Amino acid sequence: MQLAYPEKSIEFVRVIAQDDLVALHTHQVWPDNDQYVTMDFFRFDPQGKICEHWDAIQQIPKTSENPNKMY
Repeated sequence: MQLAYPEKSIEFVRVIAQDDLVALHTHQVWPDNDQYVTMDFFRFDPQGKICEHWDAIQQIPKTSENPNKMY
């Protein structure tokens, strides 16, 4: 994806790991200036390879009634 969108940026807001699970909380900015907050969850097998992946992605609205950030 980086080759297709070289201007895309990803900020890792939080990284949490325990045993065979890792969670990533990110803020992404795409070339057209759309912004997204994402959560990715990975489970690793005993050899250290990713064997499961789940994610949730939500576009950050341009305006919001709530002054709190999404991340």
